[in-house]
Amino acid sequence: MLALVVLCVFIALADDEKTPHHHDALNETQLGTVHFAISCDASVQKPFERGVALLHSFWYEEAEKEFVDVAKDDPHCAMAHWGIAMSLWHELWNEPDAKVIARGLSEAKRAHKLKSTPREQAYVAAIAAFYSHSNKLNHAARAKAYSAAMKKLYETYPDDHEAAAFYALSLLSSDETMEHRKEAAAILEKLFVLEPDHPGVPHYLIHAYDTPQLAELGIPAARRYAQIAPAAPHALHMPSHIFARVGLWQDDISSNLASIAATRKTAAMGMGGEGHQFHAMDFLVYAYLQSGREDEAAKIIEEVKAMPPIQNMYGMDFDVRLSSEARFEASYVLELHDWKQAASLAPVSNDPDYRSETYLARAVGAARSGDVAGAQKDIEEVQAVAKLWREKNRKADADFLDRQIAEPQAWIAHVEGKDDEAVKLLKPLAEKETDGFSSTGYLPAHELLADLLLEAKRPQEALAEYRTDLKLNPNRFNGLYGAARAAEEAGKQSDAEEYYALLVKTCEGGSSARPELSRAKQLVAQK
Repeated sequence: MLALVVLCVFIALADDEKTPHHHDALNETQLGTVHFAISCDASVQKPFERGVALLHSFWYEEAEKEFVDVAKDDPHCAMAHWGIAMSLWHELWNEPDAKVIARGLSEAKRAHKLKSTPREQAYVAAIAAFYSHSNKLNHAARAKAYSAAMKKLYETYPDDHEAAAFYALSLLSSDETMEHRKEAAAILEKLFVLEPDHPGVPHYLIHAYDTPQLAELGIPAARRYAQIAPAAPHALHMPSHIFARVGLWQDDISSNLASIAATRKTAAMGMGGEGHQFHAMDFLVYAYLQSGREDEAAKIIEEVKAMPPIQNMYGMDFDVRLSSEARFEASYVLELHDWKQAASLAPVSNDPDYRSETYLARAVGAARSGDVAGAQKDIEEVQAVAKLWREKNRKADADFLDRQIAEPQAWIAHVEGKDDEAVKLLKPLAEKETDGFSSTGYLPAHELLADLLLEAKRPQEALAEYRTDLKLNPNRFNGLYGAARAAEEAGKQSDAEEYYALLVKTCEGGSSARPELSRAKQLVAQK
């Protein structure tokens, strides 16, 4: 299906590929409408606003090019250098290294030296606060310094909608607490009424609502964003963050198919961001596996395997293609509960960055297959990666692996008849998993705990855990089927029927031959 979409895109673009891409082809109907008055030459007003629109859709590569052109066309335009500095920091994606920080600070200083209005100087001062913070190695401190400066700008110029939008984003980038999410959303909802075609407003609303507790509120923004900026690959993908949160799998699938096609279209036209398609593929594979479309997920995996390396995306020494291959392969067998296949997964690379997902999946697969010795060996591989990451000051990554190791350890305890010990290992992991939406490569902790409780003949407790998981991850295939089984064994037949019926509905249009779905269909038909 994806290959067909992409083929159609490339055929349609045959003529476009003969000529170099020009940003002039991207107008308001393709990127959304931005009104950002500046004191630069009138000839660069529209290109500048196009650059800001690209920023709002996180199309940083093309935004930077646009602002560089503005600076060439008007060497006295301070805001062009502000735009370049803004393009270098990918607020919600990664932390700039020393080289990027130095360049961003240089651009902010150039902007400061050029003549501009007090309002423009406030924008320059805000981004300068990020790049010039006294502790340049502390990203969180720099992000908070920027947000504080943006708050001051927003309060000084309350009618400046750009200040409001960028301040709302800064709240999310400095600290995604529930308080910040709600504060950002309050600002953005007001703008949504006033600026219905602004690309940043629905985009940042989606980010603000991208949590189980708020996801339903993000549906209007999700429906709107792709319509506003249909040429921006990220704008086409971003709605799926909400669709995945609420379990709208077909909307999720459609969103990411469109995003992948747009990414390849613009890459063929010489525009940047080809690596972005892997994030969309991540969501696509996950949605396929939740909705009974395993064949489509398998096709994506094979397609990724055939792709060339995508290294140094945003300056990071990391092959996003290899990482995706490892996660997708792990996810495929874990979601299908093919434990023997999971236990035999081969690492896609000897590089530790791509081995941990594979060995975690192998450990879970071996443990759930009853192969305690094999699971222990795989756990040791994961522990070795965690040790290496600690030595390289990657504490957060090492801590994550240490937590995940509890999953196969719990299943080993179950195999050894130590169910109470197994539950004690998984309970803390499940209790910390409050954000939901397990990405490809892993399974939700509440669901794993529920599976264990069900196998331990404790269906009532299992049902409670499945229900908790389904609140965090609505319409997950295994969550629905597990809840139905647990309800049956707990003597709650009407609840079981509801879960089976919802599973069948969730997989409508799919071609899955999974025995779980076949059983659900049979029981629903007998009702």
